[in-house]
Amino acid sequence: MPYVKIDLPAPLAPQESPGIRTAVQHFEVSEDEAGQRLDNYVQKRLGGVPRSRVYRVIRKGEVRVNGKRAGPETRLALLDKVRIPPVRIAPPAEAGRPAAGLAERIGKAIIYEDDKLLVLDKPAGIAVHGGSGVSFGVIEALRTLRPDESLELVHRLDRDTSGCLLIARRGSALRTLHGLLREEGFEKRYLALLKGPWDLGAKRIDAPLRTDTRVGGERTVRVAPGGKASVSAFRPVQFFGKTATLVEVMLETGRTHQIRVHAQHAGHPVAGDEKYGDSAFNEAMRALGLKRMFLHAHSVSFNWPQGGQFSVNTPLPPELAAVLDALTASKRRSRTTARAPAAGARAAKARGNPRRAAPARAR
Repeated sequence: MPYVKIDLPAPLAPQESPGIRTAVQHFEVSEDEAGQRLDNYVQKRLGGVPRSRVYRVIRKGEVRVNGKRAGPETRLALLDKVRIPPVRIAPPAEAGRPAAGLAERIGKAIIYEDDKLLVLDKPAGIAVHGGSGVSFGVIEALRTLRPDESLELVHRLDRDTSGCLLIARRGSALRTLHGLLREEGFEKRYLALLKGPWDLGAKRIDAPLRTDTRVGGERTVRVAPGGKASVSAFRPVQFFGKTATLVEVMLETGRTHQIRVHAQHAGHPVAGDEKYGDSAFNEAMRALGLKRMFLHAHSVSFNWPQGGQFSVNTPLPPELAAVLDALTASKRRSRTTARAPAAGARAAKARGNPRRAAPARAR
C-alpha cells in the first residue's frame, strides 16, 4: 500500500526489550482493503505484534483514521488514511507461528472453496483469531497455509462453538458479505441443546444486549434495556422428556454470546455453557458424555447481489451426536422403567380378583 509519509523512528528506550521499533506509519486504504475492520488492518501491518497489543494501541487512541480516534470494529473505507504509532515488533527469530498441528487441523477443516470464499467446519475449542490469552487462531493458521492470499474473516464464532465459518479470499467479497450482514441478507442457523422441555413453540426473542460489561476483567453479556438490538428465532427440533430440548436458532442480529444469553433469558440455558449455563444441568450432561458446549453453526446461506444463491451446511460433530443418542437411550429406559410398575400393579389387581383372573370354564 502506498505510504503517505514515514517519520523517523523514535530512539529505543534503554528499558525496552530487544526488537525492531517501527516508525510512525501512514497508510491509505486500497480498494482491496476497504471493508476490513480496523483491528484486522493494523494486525496485518504489524504482523509481529500480539493482538492484545494491537487492541491496546487502538483503544488508547494512538491509531487514527482520517485524523480521528476509531474503535477496533471500525470498518475502513476506500482512501481512508490510517496512522499507526511506533510499536516494537519481535525480530524474525522471535516472531511466532501457529503450531504445525493447528495449521494441519485447520487445513483439514476446509469443506468448500471457490475464487471468493473458503468455508470451514470449525472445530470447537479453537478461537477464530488470536487475542486475549490465545496466540493464534483459525485466521492465523490459514494465513500460514496460504501466505500469498489476502484472507479475512467474514464473521466470527465463539471459541467453543463449532460449525460453518466463512473466510473471504478477496476484498470485494468481504465488502459484499459485510453489506449482507448489515442488511440482514445473511442467514445463519445454529443447533443448540437447551435445558428442560422447551414449551414456547417457535419463539422470536427480541431482547437488547449489553456487550460491554466486564466482570473480573472478563466480558459478560446481559439483557439490558439500553443494550444493542438483538433478535434470535428459536424453533424446537427434538424433545428429550423433561431433561432437554434440541432447538434450531436463526440469528437476525449477530451480537457476542447472543444465543447463549437469549437462551438463558428464556429459562433454558445451553448445555455445557460454563458462563451462562446451569451447573446441575451441565453436570447431568457431562454424565452423558458432553465435554463441551452444545452449540453448532450448522448452516449459512445468502444470495450474491450479482445473482446466484450460496448455501452450505455441516452436520453435528460426532461428539454432539453421541450425546443425543445417549439422551434418546436414557429417555427409552425411563419409559421402560415407568411401564414396569404399572404392569405389576395390573397383574396384582388381577390376582386379587378371581373373576378376572380365572379362565372361562366350558359347560
